Amino acid sequence: MNIAENFRTVLDEIETARQKRTSNVDEPIKLIAVTKNHDVTAMREAIDAGATDIGENRVQEATEKFPVLERNVTRHLIGHLQTNKVKQAVKLFDVIQSVDSIRLATALDKAASGTEKIQDVLIQVNAAREPQKSGVLLEDFDSLIQFVDGADNLRLRGLMMIAPIVSDAEECRPLFKKMREIFDALKPSRKDFDLLSMGMSHDYGVAVQEGANVVRVGTAIFGARNYQN
Repeated sequence: MNIAENFRTVLDEIETARQKRTSNVDEPIKLIAVTKNHDVTAMREAIDAGATDIGENRVQEATEKFPVLERNVTRHLIGHLQTNKVKQAVKLFDVIQSVDSIRLATALDKAASGTEKIQDVLIQVNAAREPQKSGVLLEDFDSLIQFVDGADNLRLRGLMMIAPIVSDAEECRPLFKKMREIFDALKPSRKDFDLLSMGMSHDYGVAVQEGANVVRVGTAIFGARNYQN
């Protein structure tokens, strides 16, 4: 498994997908290397190959790995966050992508206030209405975004979506397109609103074509996860 080679291949495929856009062709795309269940050695290899951003799904795993990583990168929490882990998350992560309720946003705002930090966050949207997935439903979206906009210690950087796992990524194209439309409608009135995070190893090409400017890729870089780690 050559992590550096895989990382470069993903970058090339992102560029190919970006060139197929009909708009926002010059928009830069941020690649987040998702390091869930991959060890620190693998993380370092990806960073040394050029990764500037890493994504972790669990606070506990980040707690164990970040102190010994010995690399300066932007750290994203992309997994579901429980309110009892909020204080740890604020200390560990630069960006929390999985804000999906006013309850969680309230806890994050309070925790960030306690550390005199402005916490960058994304609102996770459950656009496909999958009951097994986290994310705010569109009918509850407006109230959540208004709360985050008004929070003293949260900075809303954008939106995140996890598309359904399907055999053909083309099935997700309408969802990606819809999310870009929502993102574009919100962006003009928000100063720091610049991240649309959608697309993973199985569908990032379609996501980029339809307007994602952040993709979260793990398996295509690191190979299958080792759940014994």
